[in-house]
Amino acid sequence: MQIGIPKETHPGEQRAVVIPGDVARLVKLGAAVVIESGLGAGIRATDADYEKNGATIRSNRKSIFQESDIILRLRKPAPADIALLRPGSIHISYLDPFNEKALLAQLAERGVSAISMELIPRTTRAQKMDALSSQASLAGYAAVVLAAERTDRALPMMTTPAGTINPARVFIIGAGVAGLQAIATAKRLGARVDAFDTRPTVAEQVRSLGARFVEVDLGETGQTKDGYAKALTEEQLKIQRDAMARQCAMSDIVITTAQVFGRKAPIIVTKEMVTGMKPGSIIVDLAIETGGNVEGAVLGQEIDVNGVRILGLENMAGRVPVNASQMYSANLYYLVEEFWDKEANSMVLKQEDDILQGCLVTHGGIICRDL
Repeated sequence: MQIGIPKETHPGEQRAVVIPGDVARLVKLGAAVVIESGLGAGIRATDADYEKNGATIRSNRKSIFQESDIILRLRKPAPADIALLRPGSIHISYLDPFNEKALLAQLAERGVSAISMELIPRTTRAQKMDALSSQASLAGYAAVVLAAERTDRALPMMTTPAGTINPARVFIIGAGVAGLQAIATAKRLGARVDAFDTRPTVAEQVRSLGARFVEVDLGETGQTKDGYAKALTEEQLKIQRDAMARQCAMSDIVITTAQVFGRKAPIIVTKEMVTGMKPGSIIVDLAIETGGNVEGAVLGQEIDVNGVRILGLENMAGRVPVNASQMYSANLYYLVEEFWDKEANSMVLKQEDDILQGCLVTHGGIICRDL
């Protein structure tokens, strides 16, 4: 069975789909691995590095799509790429399935079995395949480092002969994977960290990292079976925003990470709240790619509002491409390995499997997941 790995063409994308070490593991399973020349350029992995680990290098991108039984990618495919896929082949990548119905229809019509990496279940068995979590963790880290570079003050407390410098105050909104990593990183840098989440169950995790959990009585809240925060009512959002306004006003750095799975991210930081912040403050909107948590934030841009800088920069995990590639590559390898049949020497999709029931979105010519 041939596994094809084309390089990513999205502007500015430096992550590699698979690193050389995982090519070796795929070859050991029994796969023939074909990669597009230049696949690892963004992480300084040469074609020779891949070749040493058992890959065949090709410059003809079209032939990789046309001849491979499995395609491994990072970003969703272009319609022109789908048209090249072999009927009956398996395509694994991010697919943005809730917003790309036409793309799913094209994959189904082509007879492709498409696996969406966004829909890997958050279960113990699937944890090592969970790309959303692996990339979110790095995004949380990168957001704090970026904010620390942009701010005009030091993060840790410093005692000097000239006097004491108070620690910067960092406020993290959302204590999921990205938020928890942001908390941990800000604490390592010496900041005073406050955090909020609509799920009271994460308060202990926040405190265990040395941050203060901001208590806001929202009434009945909770999380989905997959561990994502449930959407709040308008009344709950107003109570939350009032509390957030007070906290933002005293913070030097605010990082928002709040997302609702499969839906547009909620606006949490309003224009009025931004106006109430100190000049020189930094806001990093980690939910910008799903609509954003900050009113006025612009995808891909850094804007200034009365001295408060709002960073709506995309692909935050891609700012540390070496580690992001390492983790995403491992997620893909473990997914392929889980369904690799050694006797058939191929990847076999067992539709009754609970992991595939969550992430297999097209199969046998139909869209097989209710979105």
